[in-house]
Amino acid sequence: MYQNHIYHEKELTYLSFNERVLQEAADKNNSIIERMRFLNIYTNNLDEFCKIRFSDIKKRVINNKNQNFKNKDFILLQSIKLKIFKQEYKFDYIYNELLNEITSNQIYLIDEKHLSNKQKKWISKYFIKNLRQYVIPVLIKKDTNLVNFLKDNYIYLAIEIINKNKIQYALLEIPSNGISRFIKIPPETSNHQNSIILIDDILRYNLNNIFKEFFIYEKLNAYYIKITRDNGYKVHTKINSNLLKIMSLILKQRLRAKPIRLIYQHNMPNEMVSLLIKKLNLSKNDFLMPGGFYSNNFKDFKDFFSKKNNCFSNKTPPQLRHSQFNNYSNIFNVIRERDILLYYPYYTFEHTLELLQQASFDPKVLSIKINIYRLAKKSRIINSIIHAAHNGKKVTVVIELQARFEEEANIHWAKYLTEAGVHVVFSVLGFKIHAKLFIISRIENGLIVSYAHIGTGNFNEKTAQTYTDYSLFTANKEITEEVFNVFNFIENPYTPVTFNNLIVSPKNSRTKLYSLINQEIKNAILGLPSGITLKLNKLVDKELVNQLYNASNAGVTIKLLVRDMCSLIARQNGYSENIQIISIVDKFLEHDRVYVFTNAGDTKVFISSADWMTRNIDYRIEVAVQLLDKRLKQLVLNILKLQFNDTVKARYIDKYLHNHYVQNDNNNKIRSQVAIYKFLKSFETSISKI
Repeated sequence: MYQNHIYHEKELTYLSFNERVLQEAADKNNSIIERMRFLNIYTNNLDEFCKIRFSDIKKRVINNKNQNFKNKDFILLQSIKLKIFKQEYKFDYIYNELLNEITSNQIYLIDEKHLSNKQKKWISKYFIKNLRQYVIPVLIKKDTNLVNFLKDNYIYLAIEIINKNKIQYALLEIPSNGISRFIKIPPETSNHQNSIILIDDILRYNLNNIFKEFFIYEKLNAYYIKITRDNGYKVHTKINSNLLKIMSLILKQRLRAKPIRLIYQHNMPNEMVSLLIKKLNLSKNDFLMPGGFYSNNFKDFKDFFSKKNNCFSNKTPPQLRHSQFNNYSNIFNVIRERDILLYYPYYTFEHTLELLQQASFDPKVLSIKINIYRLAKKSRIINSIIHAAHNGKKVTVVIELQARFEEEANIHWAKYLTEAGVHVVFSVLGFKIHAKLFIISRIENGLIVSYAHIGTGNFNEKTAQTYTDYSLFTANKEITEEVFNVFNFIENPYTPVTFNNLIVSPKNSRTKLYSLINQEIKNAILGLPSGITLKLNKLVDKELVNQLYNASNAGVTIKLLVRDMCSLIARQNGYSENIQIISIVDKFLEHDRVYVFTNAGDTKVFISSADWMTRNIDYRIEVAVQLLDKRLKQLVLNILKLQFNDTVKARYIDKYLHNHYVQNDNNNKIRSQVAIYKFLKSFETSISKI
């Protein structure tokens, strides 16, 4: 058994990942819109981290009666705060740098202090006509319940109303629903045609118009604030309880969940900060974070500059179509001929949409089973499913109501599908379904033939444009029968079921992975070819980390490509000399999971929905599949080779969690995401010629 000091704290490794995101925002080789996008990703990541990870550690500090663990968690909490404060300083520097670059491109972000007389008159009229109806001040009185009033991650102006020695306080919510945060205003000069102001600053300028009829004051000051609520939840109820009702109740409770973070403008008076802390029931264990003027809700900035200003856009090469799909009008004929593997976003997600669309009206199709975790807001997949039901197909949809931050959307889809006559199935309470599966049964020559999809990512048209994920399409009977068994297991979780060709959590993942690692250990001891290559989002299950340490000690070479959280420490004497870890942060989010085992020369390659976290291995339904087609197996190995040879966007992850870029002595720069696109394009061109 290894000691605790040889594991990274997973929360700190996630913040190290967010530091890599900031590195991309700082990289001047990226376009302005890309840098804006990375600032947005950073803030979104941090919001989610505080809602889930930070709040969980805080609870441990409060609830843990064991003083040693309590002290350990308290130290971790302080380390997290310190790391975030340092990152916020970098964020502000990058943000100000970007503002200067935007100005150099003739777009001027004006605040309320630098308006011409002409602009002041225009803004006053704009406020009366377009904004005043949405602005309702809320006075902060002795009995005002701010915990119930403030919305999670909304931006507010906290107003200081000063009259001689008397100070009153009020709040203004910055309008957001259906209103752009950016307003184009008349230029001050002909050279400033693209002059922009934020609604925030329009409100600041019009504070007198809001308050003068109702208050006597000498001065008004306004400061930004934003709160983040605890979004972690645990449900204690009976197994057979109605999950739809429970999740609906949880969503309502979440709206009133305890605030765990307050972001406030850095120059806010101390008295005002103290009042907000008191009104929000915040303690020393919560996160009090002074911030800049505009850094919160950075999504608005990214969206504006991507949609409105072509000079900032970052051109993306067209997604590839798979040549074999192009050769057949009937997609089932393609998959029956041989297995197909797509790698998004290099390949288009249209192939998946086309397959489900064909299945919805094909007279030979008998049934469709699919599981849904996250969908696009306007999902064509849902349309195909409903059309299939209307066309007499037997349709079963497994919807994961417990998918974090997708609960409300999935409740909507569940009700929508049920009303359309689709058979909807939910997971067991506290037991998420994270597999990415569908299976289509079709009558062919008097026999039933099944076609399965097994993937690493969600059935989401939007994320398929920016997340790297694999989709395997197969008619292999041994595989499709086991996919059916997964759906049977989902619908009847207490029915005995076995899997030989699939790795399925929680049934056999741990034992299968242990067996695969142990085989590499045996091969290394016997002098046979051995090695393990893993591409994961997260690696934090300590027992699996220990297995990798054991393999390293036995002489197995281990290469890891981990996107964010990683408890394993590489290149340390005594337990991880033979382990290398890199991480890639680039334009596309590295989301796919791949497991490779050298297996004495007969290499095994798996694609999977599961990260190596305890929850994914033991408490979720996840599916990994071995690639049996040698051509597809080699395709994945070639892609991994490009990723491990990346010398532009890859960073080494060391015991200090430094994010040093991988260096190449011969100056042969390889940016893996660019190289993979070229490789796949060339691959498709060669197949098309054949």
